[in-house]
Amino acid sequence: MLSAVWQLKEQAENELRSNILDFWCRHAVDNENGGFYGYISGNLDTDALHDKASVLNARILWTFSAAYRLYGDKKYLEMAARAYEYIRDRFINREHMGVYWMLDHTGMPKDTKNQVYANAFVIYGLSEYYRAVGDDSALELAIGLYRTLERHARDKKHGGYLEALACDWSPLSDMSLSEKDMNVPKSMNTHLHVLEAYTNLYRVWKPDELRESLKALLETVLDHIVDSSTWSFRLFFGMDWTPCDDITSYGHDIEGSWLIHEAAEVLGDRELLERAEKTAVNMAESVLQAGVDRKFGGIFNEKHGTSLDDNKDWWPQAEAVVGFFNAWQLTGKGAFLDEALKTWRFIDMYIADRNNGEWRRSVSRDGRPLAGDERISPWKCPYHNSRMCFEIIRRAADHEGR
Repeated sequence: MLSAVWQLKEQAENELRSNILDFWCRHAVDNENGGFYGYISGNLDTDALHDKASVLNARILWTFSAAYRLYGDKKYLEMAARAYEYIRDRFINREHMGVYWMLDHTGMPKDTKNQVYANAFVIYGLSEYYRAVGDDSALELAIGLYRTLERHARDKKHGGYLEALACDWSPLSDMSLSEKDMNVPKSMNTHLHVLEAYTNLYRVWKPDELRESLKALLETVLDHIVDSSTWSFRLFFGMDWTPCDDITSYGHDIEGSWLIHEAAEVLGDRELLERAEKTAVNMAESVLQAGVDRKFGGIFNEKHGTSLDDNKDWWPQAEAVVGFFNAWQLTGKGAFLDEALKTWRFIDMYIADRNNGEWRRSVSRDGRPLAGDERISPWKCPYHNSRMCFEIIRRAADHEGR
């Protein structure tokens, strides 16, 4: 078992440096218009005129900040600094303190709404950049965005956060995160990533105000978003937390299982940590029983009522490796580690592209590449797959040191 864990660590490290980070260093930089390209296809065709997304740039910032913090490699610092400066200079709405959702290819604001999800990812990236290089201006910007979310997006009556507001933080009629999301005031996805961002910010800045925000948000996730009858997430909600959907997202469930646990660990509240550990294990068990493809490997995308989407996007597979590994660490149950290893083998065989580099966006149930593949897009970023590698490297090393 220990040899399998160590082998997984070595494979994750090689994947991270040789296939993921190297791809972004070689292909993503936009030397003509600044920042990074907004789109590159699976065949490596670059669309230099494509819009540039805040989420993509924030995730690049997080990824290369984490890479520099781990390896101290100058080329990773250059990528992180480029992302930080582009976000600071282009994506931040200085008049109202927020984050533009989308820029055009020249770096001018195109969609100026404040999607709370995007603000959260910028906080996540900025706090990681501060962890890596100690730049006080990055921390100050992260704190400013945090306080703006607390002032304008936090629901003081029912708890949680609104999905989106206009650039001046006034109400917005269409709050949906993407074309596939419902237009409702609250969602699991936004709350999960605000939780993730606040957790990372709390690692480097620990005032009572942030501790209260993080604790309240974690309690909201456990009380309203996790369905303890199924140990899966509900996805969309009204203002008063009335559920609006019948969807099971296996990728978010397994991702959320370990992010909830991480938040409780960083917060250091013993009672919440006990709840979070129980939730993490139960959610991982639920995905293990219902979301794993026993025939071909990997986990399914999601289930709408009784209709199963059995394709396999890249990011649920990455999160499954971490989530199952985390559940194994909490329980010692071999089935969790086995599934983490099996999912990695599916990734290695079908998702990772050994010809063009990086990972395919999605494959069929049996691993065939799907049409419309892409390497870089507003949603196809280096965050899920690189973070899987960072987590396995760290967790395997911690396990060996016990």
